[in-house]
Amino acid sequence: MTRGLLFLALGALVGVIPVYGHHAFAAYYLEDQTVSIEGDLVEFEYRNPHAWVHVDSRDNFGRMQKVSAEWANPGRLSQQGITRDTLKPGDRLIVTGSPARNPSEYRMHLKRIVRPADGWTWVGRGERR
Repeated sequence: MTRGLLFLALGALVGVIPVYGHHAFAAYYLEDQTVSIEGDLVEFEYRNPHAWVHVDSRDNFGRMQKVSAEWANPGRLSQQGITRDTLKPGDRLIVTGSPARNPSEYRMHLKRIVRPADGWTWVGRGERR
């Protein structure tokens, strides 16, 4: 009986401990490839687990598409001086990153971002300015 209660208590404890996991970006993006888009910021989502930059940009056929770029987590970005007010809707941006494995998703893993109007630039680890 005591043994059963011990296992029950351990099971309950394990059930309430938060699980921290992280996916490999390579599962969703072609990390060995790089693409760049230029367009206007539609929305900047400064949230966990990753921030997102949504940009209206023209695709290879000249059609306007919303491209979503997955960025770093807000904790890391805030350490680099980036806040939820760093980017504003309407900002003209050049975003460089790894394309999605499924091209119909119009997503990328953000590696570099430039705001040409004032020269502001963010470059991820291992990337060149």
